[in-house]
Amino acid sequence: MLLFVAAVCCTGPVLLSAAARSRAGTSGGGVDAAAAGIPARMFAAYLTGASQIGAHVPACKGMRWQVLAGIARVESDHAAGRQVAAGGDITPPITGPRLDGSGAGGNTTAIRDTDGGRWDGDTEFERAVGPFQFLPETFRAYGKDGNGDGEVSPHNADDAAASTAVYLCGKGRDLTDRDQLRAAIHTYNQSWAYVDDVLSGIDRYDSLGTAPAVPSGNAGTVIQAALAQQGQPYSWGGGDADGPSTGICCSPGGQDGRTVTGFDCSGLTLYAYAKAGISLPRTAAAQAGAGRRIPAAAGFGALAPGDLVFFGYSPTSDASIHHVGLYLGDGKMINAPRPGKPVRIDPVTALPDYAGGARFL
Repeated sequence: MLLFVAAVCCTGPVLLSAAARSRAGTSGGGVDAAAAGIPARMFAAYLTGASQIGAHVPACKGMRWQVLAGIARVESDHAAGRQVAAGGDITPPITGPRLDGSGAGGNTTAIRDTDGGRWDGDTEFERAVGPFQFLPETFRAYGKDGNGDGEVSPHNADDAAASTAVYLCGKGRDLTDRDQLRAAIHTYNQSWAYVDDVLSGIDRYDSLGTAPAVPSGNAGTVIQAALAQQGQPYSWGGGDADGPSTGICCSPGGQDGRTVTGFDCSGLTLYAYAKAGISLPRTAAAQAGAGRRIPAAAGFGALAPGDLVFFGYSPTSDASIHHVGLYLGDGKMINAPRPGKPVRIDPVTALPDYAGGARFL
C-alpha cells in the first residue's frame, strides 16, 4: 500500500509556517496571472508569445507580455466569457461585428470576405476574429503556430498571441522606445484614442513588475510546455508524456483520479520535459534521484529556470519527497499543487519544506 501511494505525489503539508508566509510575501518583483487580474491560461499565452519573438523577428526589442496583454484587454477583455482549453483553443470563438459598412463596430467601409467563412463564419463580409481581433486576411499574413501543434488559428490563444507579437514588431521595432511602441499600436488600430487606451493597460501591467523571463533552448521548451497547462485540473496520478490524463485511486484526501483528467505534480514535470525529448521517472522522489541534485542548503540562488524543485519531510532524503515543481526563476515555480487546485504559478516558498532541486538540462 505504501508503494502504491508513492506512485503519485503532492500529499504534503499545505499550510505555511509563519516564516514561510513571510518569505512568500517578499519573494521578489515577479508578477503572476492573479496579480495582473488576467486568466491564467491567457497570461501563459502572453508569456509564451512574447518569448518566441526572437525566432520570428530577431531584431525586435522590448516585446513583453504586458504589450500583448494591453492589446487583448481592449480587444476581448482577455477572452472574457470564453473557455480556454489547455492547448489554447477558445470556445465559443470570438468574432466581431459584420464589417458590411453599416457602422457596426465603428466601421463605415464594407470589407468583403477573404477567408470563405473559415474563421469568421461569414462568406460575404469580414469579421474580426479571436482574442486579438485580427481580420482574417491579416491573420493569414502574420499567423504563427504559437503552441507547436502544427495548426495556426486566430481562435487559439497561443497562436493569436505569437501572431500579434510578430505584427507589432514589424521588421524590428524597438518597443522600449515609447514613440515606436505608439506607432506599432497605431498600425493595429488607426485611432489615437485606441492607442491611448492600450497604452494605459500596458503601463498598468508594467507597473506590476516583470514575470520570470522564459529562456531559450531546452529550458524554454520545458517551461513553455508547463505554462501552457495552467488551469488544468489536479488529478491524483494523472498526466504522462502525451499530456493530461485520468489518474488512479485515491489521494489521502479522497480524490479519485480516475474521474479527473489532468496532472499531478510529477505528471506535469514529466510531460514538460518530454516536450524537450527528456524522459523523467514518474514519481517526484524518483525524479529527484535522476537529476544532478542541487542541495537545499545552496538556497534558491543556486537554481536556474527549468530546474525541478522538491519538497520533503527531510531535505537530505529523496524518499521523503512528496512534491515537485518546475522552477521559472525569480522565486517562482509552476506546479500542480494538490486536489482541488489547478496547475498554477506559486512562489517556491508556498510550501515550508524545500528539499533542493535537480538539473537535467
